[in-house]
Amino acid sequence: MTTPDIEAARAACTAFELPAHVQGIYRHGNGHIHQTYRAGTAAGDFLLQGLNAQVFPDLEAIAENTARIAGHLALHPGRTRVRLTPRPTRTGNWLHRDAAGAVWRVFDFIPGAICHEIAPNPGIIETAARAFGDYQLRLADLPAPPLRETLPGFHDTRRRFTQLEHAIATDPAGRRDGATPEIAALLERRPLAGALQDLDLPQRTVHNDTKLNNLLFDAATGEALCVIDWDTTMPGLAAHDYGDMVRTMAGNCAEDEPDASRVLLLPERLDAIRRGYLDAVADWLTPAEIGSLELGARTILFEQACRFLTDHLAGDVYYPVNQPGHNLVRARVQLSLLASLEALT
Repeated sequence: MTTPDIEAARAACTAFELPAHVQGIYRHGNGHIHQTYRAGTAAGDFLLQGLNAQVFPDLEAIAENTARIAGHLALHPGRTRVRLTPRPTRTGNWLHRDAAGAVWRVFDFIPGAICHEIAPNPGIIETAARAFGDYQLRLADLPAPPLRETLPGFHDTRRRFTQLEHAIATDPAGRRDGATPEIAALLERRPLAGALQDLDLPQRTVHNDTKLNNLLFDAATGEALCVIDWDTTMPGLAAHDYGDMVRTMAGNCAEDEPDASRVLLLPERLDAIRRGYLDAVADWLTPAEIGSLELGARTILFEQACRFLTDHLAGDVYYPVNQPGHNLVRARVQLSLLASLEALT
């Protein structure tokens, strides 16, 4: 799919059931996967997205899942007071493919909402963890069949580790010798590749990308409004979502902090995640699932370190990079977070 532009976005709006003519359209947000625009009309604003078919080859699965999630959440209001609402096309579909091959979708815009890239305080983290737990709980009784897998094997940690081993053995970009400490650190932790998957844990409907910026907050009150970015919502383990919250919210630095020695998991943030999450789901999860949460955090940190290092060794073919060695820096941060978690627990 070619990168959409403003005029293509404006033309795509005409394919959707909107209550008024689009008066203006602007780039919105800083997402790396999809191209997002805000379309203004006299009847309110809408979010238009040009979807990335390279990352998500089965866009119909995303559309089907989104419609099912939206319909189910509408019947289960939960703790958050706003819901994400997709708009159909004029022909009754959820996606529109234009003449250039770009694929588009539209949601109602939620006014007065903000998202945080970095949490300003532990209270925001606790609120976010509670909201992501509430999202899982509200989808617990989603009628069969299970949601379609939009990214098969997304949290197959054994497969991620096998991919790393292959990249180490083949060294396609000639970078292996410059990553010796990182390779050794991950090989030493080989048992983590299968530890979580070996547990007999129930499959849940989980978000799979529980970053702080995938939650909207009320700009005036700070309360959670709704979970967004449902594209990876599919069957998985509760511990996966918990682990990704720890990975993305509990640290003290950016994901690409160049000085890995500065990277730490902050205990007060870790406590806020556990407190908020269990407040939402403690009466629903099994004791075994609750007992798996810390292992989930270790596993997700290990898995993401494997993914970043694999991409570095492969020549940066998946994650966008801004400088030489960017994915190696990211892998070091994940390893520092993992070592910090190991020291705390």
